[in-house]
Amino acid sequence: MSEREGIDTVAVHAGEARRNAYGSLTTPVVATSTYAFDDAEELRRHHAHEIERDEYGRYGNPTVRAAERKLAALDGAEDCALFASGMAAITTTLFAMLRSGQHVVLTADGYRRTRQFVTTVLPRFGVTSTVVAAARVEAIAEAIVPGKTKVVLTESPTNPYLRVTDLDALGALRRAHPGVKVLVDATFATPVNQRPLAHGADLVLHSATKYLGGHNDLLAGSVSGSEALVDAIRGVRGVLGGVLDPHPAYLLLRGMKTLGLRVARQNASGLAIAAALEADPRIERVFYPGLPSHPDHAVAAAQMSGFGGVVSFIVRGDGDRTTRFVDACRVAAIAPSLGGVETLIEQPWRMSYFELDAEERARIGISDSLVRLAVGIEDPADLLADLRSALDAAFAA
Repeated sequence: MSEREGIDTVAVHAGEARRNAYGSLTTPVVATSTYAFDDAEELRRHHAHEIERDEYGRYGNPTVRAAERKLAALDGAEDCALFASGMAAITTTLFAMLRSGQHVVLTADGYRRTRQFVTTVLPRFGVTSTVVAAARVEAIAEAIVPGKTKVVLTESPTNPYLRVTDLDALGALRRAHPGVKVLVDATFATPVNQRPLAHGADLVLHSATKYLGGHNDLLAGSVSGSEALVDAIRGVRGVLGGVLDPHPAYLLLRGMKTLGLRVARQNASGLAIAAALEADPRIERVFYPGLPSHPDHAVAAAQMSGFGGVVSFIVRGDGDRTTRFVDACRVAAIAPSLGGVETLIEQPWRMSYFELDAEERARIGISDSLVRLAVGIEDPADLLADLRSALDAAFAA
């Protein structure tokens, strides 16, 4: 991203040619699985890297490449690779960076499928891991095994309690351990609110399904960083095959153009709703890094330009009362995911952790009364009215 350009200008213009095929203002969807060559000489020049062009859809596509260039600019990265989903991005990246006998440090309070992959799938390939408390860089440092630890993987903010890792301290830790790569999943922050590479991270990952796409209509994932690291990951992507189709890439390009506008609205609404819920006696506790009551508020205020659109909170009473509250919402839809224009609400134990019994949920800190609200771009007054009406219904029963 140019120092002279604001992030909204970058979101609209970066990565896309001024003039495309047919004079199209927007990047066209190049819907092809393969590419033809004029003759054997052109094919030879392609294989000799004398010319840049595509050969087969698993290795590249012009629409996907435009979206990669735009996201790289937003992340402040040399390069970016896109994938068919956020999990495809994470799993391919870890497969590319790890070998048998090596070790990963993973922070807790993160996406359950990431934790599941690291703790149950990677061990099949001889990779061990240590899970440490979220947002505690000293715990990460203690878990590093010299000569074995190759990756530190954290989220910031985390899901669902929105813990925020001190990225400057994490960058200093990385410099103290040259053989360790630091990966930050910044899905909840977006490049608008936080840019981990500027703090010393090696790679930043996103579930582009969420804020980057922004309309709950695509699946995609990304990894951004140095050209060398991303190129190595892209090579493994070509083997594993988790490539992004050009049609969702086009939707992602469209979504990223309004990223700054949407996130600004979600930041403002999230903070207003979090403050209102914290003042409501029917709410036991609110988890939002923009509130002084959040344990990582000082760190978040120092390294983030906004606090995001996810608000987690605990309703007073049991899980049944919380279910009545969620069921009574009329503007917020009961659904997983976040970052889209529609507000979504869920009880994590019913949505993502339904397979675990009460004891297992308690062990990982998932209360039956916990609610995760993913704020959209609706009028914040309407969202607050919906939440208060749903609380009235739940507490009247």
